[in-house]
Amino acid sequence: MLSNLETELREPRSELHHSILIIGPIKVEGEMYLLWLRVAAILYAAGAVAVFPAVLYGRTGWRKSCVHLAGLGFFFHFVSCVEMLVQAHRWMPVGTREIESLLGFAIAGLFFLVWWLYDAISLGIFALPITFFAVLVPSLGPDRYDFPSQGVRLSWLYAHIAALQAAFVALGFSLLASILYLVQERRLKSKLQSSQESRWLPLDWLPPLDTLERIAHATLEFGFPCMTVGLVIGSVLAQASPLGAAYFLDPKIIASFFLWVIYVALLFVRRSAGLRGLRAAYLSGAVFLVMLVVLAANVISRIHRFGPQ
Repeated sequence: MLSNLETELREPRSELHHSILIIGPIKVEGEMYLLWLRVAAILYAAGAVAVFPAVLYGRTGWRKSCVHLAGLGFFFHFVSCVEMLVQAHRWMPVGTREIESLLGFAIAGLFFLVWWLYDAISLGIFALPITFFAVLVPSLGPDRYDFPSQGVRLSWLYAHIAALQAAFVALGFSLLASILYLVQERRLKSKLQSSQESRWLPLDWLPPLDTLERIAHATLEFGFPCMTVGLVIGSVLAQASPLGAAYFLDPKIIASFFLWVIYVALLFVRRSAGLRGLRAAYLSGAVFLVMLVVLAANVISRIHRFGPQ
């Protein structure tokens, strides 16, 4: 009887051990596509950083780095998509995060197709950051990401607000410098002396035109990474909210991403076309107006606003 009892006690342990051996690899394998997707997101982010000096300043080294980093990201993204669909035993995406991941893969694929056919990476200044934004939230996991504590979430929220406010202030300074550029240009063309100017508004204190142009461009370049970081942090905060993907349908969120796209276009046009003076001021003014629209959307936003809800 003792031997039978020992046998019965050993059987559940062996079955449990056998089940652990079976379930363990499946769990690890099921998380592998997330690992490849996170690697792809990091590489896309690095490629998105490298594409700006490559396009705006024509740096050959940054161009090669951009293509290599983004290409590796595209490869790991492909591996992640294949593993995700194969493990799910289907060939069509189901759920918002799977669709976002495949949308980012399609955008990256279109960029590399254009690069392969025309040897041009100018579209990468839009395509690679958008791909990173599309992949960021799915790479956090199939479920909603939760912050370790409320204090950590608040620190991310403060960083989000600070980064966006810095971007808005930089854009305002850029517009101000462009307006002062126009005033100084008109003053120099009219060849007015300081004694001929109005005593109520002397303008001899204005910096040279080249200095004003450099200030306008430098503040734009400073504000862009601030806005990008603010949107990235905001995306992480948004997916952690109970609304999930519906959070991105809010008018203020849509307007903020639209402002980011216009910001990229402004940097690209100013640098590639060498715009100065009146046209540059018009472009900065247009972006500033969109920024005011984003701030005004706070009034109609029901799920993303400052002050009482």
